Amino acid sequence: MSQEADDLEGLEARIGHSFADRALIDLALTHISAVKGEAPRLRSYQRLEFLGDHVLGSIVSHMLFDAFPQAEEGELSRRLADLVREEACAEVAQDMGVAGFIRLGPGEAQAGARKRRTILADIAESVVAAVYIDGGYEAARALVDRFWRARLEAPKRPLRDPKTVLQEWAQARGLPPPSYREVSRSGPDHAPRFVVAVELPGLEGSEALGNSKQDAQKAAAAAFLAREGVSDGSEA
Repeated sequence: MSQEADDLEGLEARIGHSFADRALIDLALTHISAVKGEAPRLRSYQRLEFLGDHVLGSIVSHMLFDAFPQAEEGELSRRLADLVREEACAEVAQDMGVAGFIRLGPGEAQAGARKRRTILADIAESVVAAVYIDGGYEAARALVDRFWRARLEAPKRPLRDPKTVLQEWAQARGLPPPSYREVSRSGPDHAPRFVVAVELPGLEGSEALGNSKQDAQKAAAAAFLAREGVSDGSEA
């Protein structure tokens, strides 16, 4: 047995599924930058990522439906969005330990793409799809349960977007909508870092750092809410 096969067995043990068709997990780990020749998208993980996104959403929706029998559709939708968002999927990919197996072109590998959140999130969804195709719905459900169950039972962040909460909080006090201002940008183009300030008339603003403007805005809104004593952004 080759070293690569031995390594893949270790990955299979971590994700809890042994592939009958190893080509599926190989494809799930192949970034488009590693593919040469014609139709690179068809020989990268992108089609699997498309399928995995929908399979994951279906399975997590079913898990939420069973786990929260008193929750209305609005709460279930918020919980679903939290569990399948890019950040959550990237964390799952790290838990799976797939980073070292991702096939990248030399440029992407040198640029640190193994740590890039968007790629890790895509890989997590691709692995879900690969398991679904190889083992069926129950195999995919077992994988999702293995890596998403703890997140489902104990969300790592408020279920409501802090920007929405802050806007509602301001509106309830007769204030205009919060304004967001980019304070600075640093880091290379492939991994920028933003500092954003949120401001409301007559109140001290808050600043926060993020990997994207959107993340920095959310973090600034959460910091503002925390300072004003609004229950960590989960309720107004």
